[in-house]
Amino acid sequence: MASPASDLREWIALLEREGELVRVSAEVDPDLEITEIVDRTVAVGGPALLFENVKGSRLPLLINQFGTEKRMCLAFGVERLDDVAQKLESVLEMQPPQGLVDKVRSLGKLKSIADSMPKDVSKAPCQEIVLTGDDVDLDALPIMRCWPGDPAPFITLPAVITQDPNTRVRNVGMYRMQKIDRRSTFMHWQIHKDGRADLLASPDGTIPVAVAIGLDPVTAYSASAPLPKHIGEFMVAGFLKGSPVELVQCKTIDLQVPANAEIVLEGTVSRDDVGIEGPFGDHTGYYTPAEEFPIFRISAITMRRDAVYASIVVGMPPAEDEWLAKATERIFLPAIRMSVPEIVDYDLPAAGAFHGCVIVSIRKRFPGHARKVMHAVWGLGLLSLSKSVVVVDEHVDVHDYEQVFFQVCANVDPKRDIELAEGPLDQLDHSPTLQSYGGKIGFDATAKGPAEGAREWPEPIAMSDEIRALVDGRWAEYAIPAPSVSSIGKNGARRRGLRQLVRR
Repeated sequence: MASPASDLREWIALLEREGELVRVSAEVDPDLEITEIVDRTVAVGGPALLFENVKGSRLPLLINQFGTEKRMCLAFGVERLDDVAQKLESVLEMQPPQGLVDKVRSLGKLKSIADSMPKDVSKAPCQEIVLTGDDVDLDALPIMRCWPGDPAPFITLPAVITQDPNTRVRNVGMYRMQKIDRRSTFMHWQIHKDGRADLLASPDGTIPVAVAIGLDPVTAYSASAPLPKHIGEFMVAGFLKGSPVELVQCKTIDLQVPANAEIVLEGTVSRDDVGIEGPFGDHTGYYTPAEEFPIFRISAITMRRDAVYASIVVGMPPAEDEWLAKATERIFLPAIRMSVPEIVDYDLPAAGAFHGCVIVSIRKRFPGHARKVMHAVWGLGLLSLSKSVVVVDEHVDVHDYEQVFFQVCANVDPKRDIELAEGPLDQLDHSPTLQSYGGKIGFDATAKGPAEGAREWPEPIAMSDEIRALVDGRWAEYAIPAPSVSSIGKNGARRRGLRQLVRR
């Protein structure tokens, strides 16, 4: 695998070399038409798209850059997303060194972290063009209106940069931004987001905000990562890329932005400067309702010459953003294991829309262990917003939904094995009676013992290893034809089993 791209242009070139990008020269409308094209492309696992002729703008538009597992792996320069997790785990598991060898290894890790810290530069490509005052014009950008019920175009793939007014700790988040006019947008800072916390912490109710659009894929991903507030997104991006994120001082506000960005918006957000934002066709598959959010007043737009605008479409799964979520799922497994070491693996189903469902496998050691893990999940960062948790035994593949569903149907006594609770929920979830707060449900699909009120638990059916080895050795003699791809269907577990049969 190639090293992670240093900027968006190098990323586009890499995608093109790998046959993962298609340039579209036909004129397309950012008002709904691009969404329909992308929606169809994502549904069949299609390529990234670079629209070179977007109606109403001279800037090309890149979309679906994250839309498959292969492209996410290309972004990080790895064969598997779990390889990224292993790299991060080596740092998270650092312990006080015991001997000389451990000290040398620890020094190497510390140096790797130090080398990942953001680097200040005085000149940057993102400031080749600087527009201020009346020259600030969002109409020049190919901002998309994604769905028919959206009242305006939305910027959907921004890295929004703020700073805690008291600690000066930088935060980078990904929040949708509804365009209001040439020089302002809404800032969709939900109740649980760090950007909102930075605004509320401001003594005078106003903070500077910068928005970077069109970053290298790892830095763009870092804006969506659910990092603790004290851990810098740009440091993590530098660590995962293997090179520091270069930052340059903004022109009109006291913040720094990635030097390799294609487009930067500078401005301020004030606590009392608000309006009604939305509705918006969201990753829940429904329109989130119109609500009051603060307004981002833009003081400058800086950009590269011939800048490329990056966007994303969210909506009913499957959608491109599910691969950002899957990357987070894989990358943060080591961190979750540090807090809950009995967890073997976990899965966030795309159909669960990020916070709808968490499937967890555990090494079960005592009665009630599954319930302990449910409540631990409901106390972990943004996983605390999870509406449902399914707990299975360690041998169950949490990514095989048919296998998981079998365990739920086979092992759960609804009277005994369902945990009902309540707590914070995703602000975008329309189902609870109260916004951002409601019921939670846990399913204990593990095997039970007498201490948990179960009868004698039966032995699962399994063929003996001796017979399996015999059939493996004689398979060619049976002359059973391999199934065609079209006959395999969409059944995940069966598809895996048939692939094994074909390999033999």
